[in-house]
Amino acid sequence: MAKNILVCDDAAFMRMMIKDILTKNGYNVAGEAENGAKAIEKYKELTPDLVLMDITMPEMDGLQALKEIKKVDANAKVIMCSAMGQQAMVIESIQNGAKDFIVKPFQAERVLEAVKKVVG
Repeated sequence: MAKNILVCDDAAFMRMMIKDILTKNGYNVAGEAENGAKAIEKYKELTPDLVLMDITMPEMDGLQALKEIKKVDANAKVIMCSAMGQQAMVIESIQNGAKDFIVKPFQAERVLEAVKKVVG
């Protein structure tokens, strides 16, 4: 059965890139969110197997959204995405329960490796 993934990024082209990588490799993109607040909403609605979450987003950043999603579901699987040079935030994400992180610009192999590691 295909794994359902929620893709959260404020940049539409980034969501499209990730969606493309995932669907070509047999994953199902269950939904998309353009900020942290929407990500929490979508998570509750879709209960996806995995969330790919950008750290830097308007309204609510990925770190805050990660904490909120973990309150809703302690077993939530979240992979954070960040641009170069956000090491402190990446570390904080992992401490708050993120399973892995991917650095932008995305390499398809790295995205898939992280997703496979977390949800198989």
